[in-house]
Formats: sequence, C-alpha cells, structure tokens
Amino acid sequence: MDPPDPTPRHRHLSPAARRRTVVRRRVAGLAAVVVVVAATGTLVARASGPGPSAATATTARRHPPTTTSATVPATTTTVPPTTSTVDPGSLPQTQTFPSATDPSFTARMDALWNGVVTGSTTPALPAFFPQAAYVALKDEANPAGDYTGRLLADYQLDITAAHQLVGTGAALVGVDVDSAYGHWVSPGVCYNDIGYFEVPNARMVYSLDGQVRSFGIASMISWRGQWYVVHLGAVLRPGERGEVDDPQTGPGTSAYSSTC
Repeated sequence: MDPPDPTPRHRHLSPAARRRTVVRRRVAGLAAVVVVVAATGTLVARASGPGPSAATATTARRHPPTTTSATVPATTTTVPPTTSTVDPGSLPQTQTFPSATDPSFTARMDALWNGVVTGSTTPALPAFFPQAAYVALKDEANPAGDYTGRLLADYQLDITAAHQLVGTGAALVGVDVDSAYGHWVSPGVCYNDIGYFEVPNARMVYSLDGQVRSFGIASMISWRGQWYVVHLGAVLRPGERGEVDDPQTGPGTSAYSSTC
C-alpha cells in the first residue's frame, strides 16, 4: 500500500489554497450556468471499465485505487436527465455512479468542445459543475465567492489555453472516460458537507488536419449521477495562467491520480 500523500491533489478541496486565490480575480461577463439542451454532433463518448460497485477514496498516485477508506452503497435508481426548466444544482445529491455514454453527458461534452473551438467560456458553461451544487457541497464561509473567483476563473483561463492549442478547424472524435478510476469522496472529507464521485484525467480526443490528437480533463465530479468538469486544465497550477492537461498526439491514455 502506498503511504498517504500529505499534500492533497485537489486544490478545490484545500481551504488554505482557496484563501490564497479567491481574492485574486473575479470573472466578469459570464452568464449564469446555462441549461443543457440536447445536442447533435459527432461526439462518441466511451466509458472504459465497469465503474465501481462500491466506490473508494484513496491516496494512491498513478495507479488504480487499491485500498478502501470510504464506501458508499450502490444505488439501483437511475436519475432521469434534468428537465430544461430545473437547475440541477438546486436538487439534492444522489449516490448514482455517472454514465459517460448517456445523452446528457454527450450534450455537456459537446458544449465544452464548442467553448474550446470558439475560445469562449459561455457556451461551455453547461459542462461545468453547477454553482448551486458547489455552494451546497462546500463547508466554508463563502463558497459562492470561491466558485466565481477561482474555479470559474480557472475554467475560463483553461478554455482559452485549449483554444490556442486546438484552433478552430478541429473536430471532436470522442471523450474517453476511464470509469474504473471513478471513486467516492465521503462527506466530511476535505471540507465537503456532501459526498460525490470523482474521476481524473478523462481524454478529449479530436482530429486536426487528418491526425488524431487529445488532451485531458483534469477532474470531473458528480452531481445527481452526472459528470461535470470542476478542473479542466489543472488541479494545481503554478500561476495566473491557463493550462492544457497532458496534450498528446493520438488518443492518449488516462492515468489514475488521487483525490483527498
């Protein structure tokens, strides 16, 4: 068994890091989270592995989880896609493990890709973790300020960086989510009041000039049985700039990394 990592991987789970960064900037001109609509396109999402039947939270790095520190009972209830008139963040959390092949996920990934190729955060907002859910999730004094001042600001920077890499002529091939890396983060862990699933390092696969290429989605977490991006380019970043997670020629390979 690997020794515990004294430095949690996820900056969105560290209150000290939040205090250092929440005041650094504010996002201007971003619309409220847009409701996901059914999208047409060429996206083919692929989930690798069956996903956990009893998910675990671990501190292992660069390999699948091998120890169990928190378990959640499997659910037999499938949450239907949220209607277009309801903010999913306003509804209660569930313990449903998300699918990477359902139409709602496909629509959100299409929205994210639209933001990347246009270089605009606004069309990519449906793919981002809902603000109301984040406010309910976090045990801290000002989760709304942390959401807009840090998480959403980083998302904007990362979309700009991904656009500079991809340009406007690329076509999305698919999103590869290794569901075997999905794990449950329990309530009370890392200043969260509500538990959730997390999956690291999914791959956005695209074609440019006849060549398949890819980059990662650093972290997605669940709300009501759906995956949402919480960190696109990086969980931890060295400064005030956008990041692209592990760009590669070819589809690339997801790698397990820990969360707290």
